[in-house]
Amino acid sequence: MREDITIGTLAGRAGLTAETLRYYERLGLIEPSRRTAANYRLYGVEAEQRLRFIRRAQTLGFSLGEIAQLLSLHAYPEADMVEVNTLAQGKIDEIQGKIDDLQRMKQGLEALTQQCPGHGTTADCPILGALIKQED
Repeated sequence: MREDITIGTLAGRAGLTAETLRYYERLGLIEPSRRTAANYRLYGVEAEQRLRFIRRAQTLGFSLGEIAQLLSLHAYPEADMVEVNTLAQGKIDEIQGKIDDLQRMKQGLEALTQQCPGHGTTADCPILGALIKQED
């Protein structure tokens, strides 16, 4: 069996800071397996596994609050996976909304840059003119 490790060792392995791990602990995402007589946190293999879970979920765009929900669902294997699917579908919808917003921003910028000759004074710049234009 693997020995418990300190917060500094765990942080180093995970590529995080000890303060980040303390923050995750305050959020209930990880917990030490035990504390030493001097009250130092010691973490077991479960904490490392949870950190990998957290990092993977973050790369998919899940917030720490959503990750807490996913970890909670993972802790109860008899729970219905519909909740996990609902969270994932909600994240997909949120990401699609961001993609749509970015596409609109890109189209707006493309339209403005097409109006700009790219030379002359900034007083005649159609991009700056569009940004300063007041609503009627």
